[in-house]
Amino acid sequence: MGSGMARNLLRAGHEVTVFNRSRDKAEALVANGARVADSPADVSAASEAVMTMLADDRAVEQVVFGENGIASTLPEGATHISCSTISVKLARRLDGEHARRGQNYLSAPVFGRPEAAESKNLLVVAAGPPELVEHCRPLFDAIGRQTFVLGSDPSQANAVKLCGNFMIAAMLEAFSEAFATLRKADVPPHAFLEVMNGLFGSPVYANYGRLIADRKFDPAGFALRLGLKDVRLTMEAAEDFAAPMPLASLIHDHLLSAMAHGQGDLDWSSFSLVAERNAGIGIGTKG
Repeated sequence: MGSGMARNLLRAGHEVTVFNRSRDKAEALVANGARVADSPADVSAASEAVMTMLADDRAVEQVVFGENGIASTLPEGATHISCSTISVKLARRLDGEHARRGQNYLSAPVFGRPEAAESKNLLVVAAGPPELVEHCRPLFDAIGRQTFVLGSDPSQANAVKLCGNFMIAAMLEAFSEAFATLRKADVPPHAFLEVMNGLFGSPVYANYGRLIADRKFDPAGFALRLGLKDVRLTMEAAEDFAAPMPLASLIHDHLLSAMAHGQGDLDWSSFSLVAERNAGIGIGTKG
């Protein structure tokens, strides 16, 4: 995701310095005009804005607050923009810690898979002080096709991102159960998908439905272990807000089952295999 976003920032004419814990991924962007840094602090020291796209809360905390982290060298008045899918609690901590240092903070997570990042087709959901969001809008325009501003509290964008990923997971659960039943009924999955595409007209339904119908889970566009993390963070936020999400609990258990069957590095649409196992679909059975 980060590589595609960086390339689009470069194409838009921005000066970009990159850091990745796997240096070869960063060096791959040199041909596009990027400069490679030796540490997160090296990135932030001379930057007006630093954008982070990382896997989880722990990775963000390490890059921001760890040794040679962003917070230690980001200039006063400069902005950290977190595009990662992180917890509401961490977003609030980032906002407070940066403010204490005289730095700015925005949450701007994105919806879209790696191919959307490459084609500048991401949806950006941003939240933070309105004037700061507008100041950073050229960066959002460079990486995505549309930006939604959710409020003045950065954590509001993280709540939207988590609930949005929950909605996608709920769609995957529905497809999984439907496909398992239809495979046993000898209905071709792609025939059913064609009907659903006509009914919903959604690229999300079309793309994920095709992955499940094809059982094409490798390589992963979004790893199942990250999907489990996102649903867990959604449930944590729901508990903090005293908002029950029983469907999220079911999906969480199904993702755990998939993890137990070694599917963590497959695409998260592979948790459809849980419904297949529950339906007794396997060698020598229908489907």
